Amino acid sequence: MRVFVAGASGAIGTRLLPQLVDRGHEVIGTSRSAEKAEQIRALGAEPVALDLLDRAAVRRVVLEAAPDAIVHQATALADLNFSRNFDRTFAQTSRLRTEGTDALLAAAREAGIHRFVAQSFASYRTAREGAWVKTERDALDPDPPAKMRESSAAMCYLEEAVIDAGGIVLRYGLFYGAANDGLIEPVRKRQYPIIGDGGGVASWIHLDDAAAATVLALEHDGPGIFNVVDDDPAPVREWLPVLANALGAAPPRRFPRWLARLLAGEVAVVMGTEGRGASNAEAKRRLGWRPRHPSWREGFVAAYEGVRTAALDADGLPPGRPALSRQ
Repeated sequence: MRVFVAGASGAIGTRLLPQLVDRGHEVIGTSRSAEKAEQIRALGAEPVALDLLDRAAVRRVVLEAAPDAIVHQATALADLNFSRNFDRTFAQTSRLRTEGTDALLAAAREAGIHRFVAQSFASYRTAREGAWVKTERDALDPDPPAKMRESSAAMCYLEEAVIDAGGIVLRYGLFYGAANDGLIEPVRKRQYPIIGDGGGVASWIHLDDAAAATVLALEHDGPGIFNVVDDDPAPVREWLPVLANALGAAPPRRFPRWLARLLAGEVAVVMGTEGRGASNAEAKRRLGWRPRHPSWREGFVAAYEGVRTAALDADGLPPGRPALSRQ
């Protein structure tokens, strides 16, 4: 197929392009800078400049490209400055999930494109009751924290719009596998604590595995929603110390809920103590997908070996010395 990838220069887009090319697809990838365009070209795709929030430009570029399918991976997650206000942090991404999705779907309808795959999110979104690991059929949280409601609404909007158009929504887990992953610095600086009992469950996914599932979803008939996560949903108290050790960092701090609420806000407390993970059974069954990194337990170590070595060298510790032994 001729595949149009919006957000081709992002963390997952750069993993997706070569996998699509290897599969025999012809790929057009969007970016907003000349530097990113060269990166897209080097990955085997045809670059095109596009602001997804410019509806007229989206229409023109999609019609000119004449693709057989569209993959919507556009976000504004690079170099985020996290704050207590989750909605403020993700405001631009929410616009891409609403206005950007509308623009792409409108162009797709006009061009007669019926294959449409879009990025969504799995962890922390389902109702905070009952099972700690949820399927695609479980209800979403009817009452998300106040400063997360706009972001939650934007994801729901994207999902409903894509499903109504006959497309496929991929609810990815927390991404890892890149040297600039967003949690690396907060964890290394011990700014990401275990809150309360650390019982909030998350689901992870290596970027390469997320891209592989996307390729399979593109070749699958919609509509449908799939959790694209690894086999090992786990509470913060389990995965955070492993991530810290993999990064060569000291063990995470522990905060009581009241202190975390004061310092980090309600969203952080809810995620860290009440969040639910996701099951990947449906993606395995219907897409025939299997993650090459079935668990973050081994995946973190493999992904961040270079980061950990650099951190230990910088701190004057011999490479290979267990970070958890540091005081």
